[in-house]
Amino acid sequence: MDFPLIRRRNSPPIDATNFINGMLGDRRPHVQEKSIPGGGNWVVQKFGGTSVGKFPVKIAEDIVQANLEPGKRIAVVCSARSSTTKDQGTTNRLVRAAIDVLEPNSGKFRDIVETIRLDHLQAGKDACSVWGASSSILDQYTQAVNAECRNLLKILESAMFLKAVTDQTEDMVISVGEKLSCLYMAALLQSRGTNAQYLDLSEVIHFHTGKSLDENFYLNLGIAIADRVLALDADAVPIITGYFGPVPGGLLKEVGRGYTDLCAALTAVGLGAQELQIWKEVDGIFTADPRKVPTARLLDSVTPSEAAELTFYGSEVIHPFTMDQVIKASIPIRIKNVMNPRNKGTVVIPDLEDSLAVRRPGLFRGRSSSNLTEHERPKRPTAVTTKRGITVLNVHSKKRTRAHGFLMSIFQALDKHGLSVDLISSSEVHVSMALHSEISLLSGSGEEELKIENAALQGAVDELSFWGDVDLVPGMAIISLVGRQLRSMVGISGRFFSTLGEHGINIEMISQGASEINISCVIEEANADRALNVVHTNLFTFLD
Repeated sequence: MDFPLIRRRNSPPIDATNFINGMLGDRRPHVQEKSIPGGGNWVVQKFGGTSVGKFPVKIAEDIVQANLEPGKRIAVVCSARSSTTKDQGTTNRLVRAAIDVLEPNSGKFRDIVETIRLDHLQAGKDACSVWGASSSILDQYTQAVNAECRNLLKILESAMFLKAVTDQTEDMVISVGEKLSCLYMAALLQSRGTNAQYLDLSEVIHFHTGKSLDENFYLNLGIAIADRVLALDADAVPIITGYFGPVPGGLLKEVGRGYTDLCAALTAVGLGAQELQIWKEVDGIFTADPRKVPTARLLDSVTPSEAAELTFYGSEVIHPFTMDQVIKASIPIRIKNVMNPRNKGTVVIPDLEDSLAVRRPGLFRGRSSSNLTEHERPKRPTAVTTKRGITVLNVHSKKRTRAHGFLMSIFQALDKHGLSVDLISSSEVHVSMALHSEISLLSGSGEEELKIENAALQGAVDELSFWGDVDLVPGMAIISLVGRQLRSMVGISGRFFSTLGEHGINIEMISQGASEINISCVIEEANADRALNVVHTNLFTFLD
């Protein structure tokens, strides 16, 4: 068997210009909100775990209560609390507890549950005391938290006795995070005089689900959630758990960590909401990461296709599947900042011109530049983003085989070992693929010391070695230029690549999607911040 060569590129040091950790940079003034699709009198507000953990009083007072108006109703969906970082958040602790029950003679899961219980009790006491809450509200909250944690211990102890954690067991364990978070927010709002009502969706699925989660499942789930919400008091502010019950295959495995965003989307669709608001800790979507590019500007709006590309290539916006549920119902999504609630944020809304120009029925479509007039052409792309933690996998064929057979064998090997490809560049005898993983694929520092740590990657490399010479290039990043109208900007690809080259940033791979709203290339990760800045300076800051 041929062993893969792991090579590390020698990168020049980044110049002494350190990039300012600017938050907002040079922002354009916001325009008044335009009339946008969506109906009804509901607004669904979704809050992430770190926002609930760090800014609970601001959420309750400056966002939820500040937006309660006659004829307007608000529904709140919460993720599990994270006091500091996601890694130390409630969901990660619960996952660790579920793993620990299978460890012989461990019992650490009991300590984890007790830590979660005390953390939520203290948080409730601290936040409610700010407003001098009545003892009855705090007592009810304390009793509810204790009851949830007692039930959680029973589930974990049963799993320990059975020596098995099924998908359903794992779902039941992680659901406690959203329950405690929503009990917490409901108590805060009640202590401020708001009729906040806790709504647990862990048993909302009473319809036939089948063996997979298809469109009918999500349609029925949205209706079921809306029925539960509308059964509450007419003046109630529902505080809805982002967890919506055990599903076939397990919620974490089938939907992933973004299930609370999906729950908020389905709630908005079921209620026929006027708007879905995703509250984060940034003002919205920027032309680049404002923490790395001081001159990044806030965007008033983006299209769903742009938001999907930005999410895939490194900017945490909203999962495309979640977004699709809401956009199909003509409900806009607004990304807003918990720390700056008066800011309009960025709205994700379909572009009618884009729909007419690109989504024509039929097999054929016009050339890239023929769908837009000279007057409509943009003067800059929408955004630039980077995705780090990339390893490039190169395979050079050493067999006399046709191109389609060579590529088919490679993709079969990757699929077999569960590896996904972010970018690909291929010829008849050579293929380069950019792989991304949340966990480390390789270990070691020097070229001679590097070795494959990931079993899936090792299995794929062993199999691919049958077809050709394999080598791996670690320490890379993807930089992507995104924009709905890139297709109409003549010469934009050349300008993008030449900008990188002129600043001494080497390109390992190049790729442009069939949708023509994304141009990507692979560069050294050490150059990622510098690349962001030079591309933004040269392609985004010239005059209108």
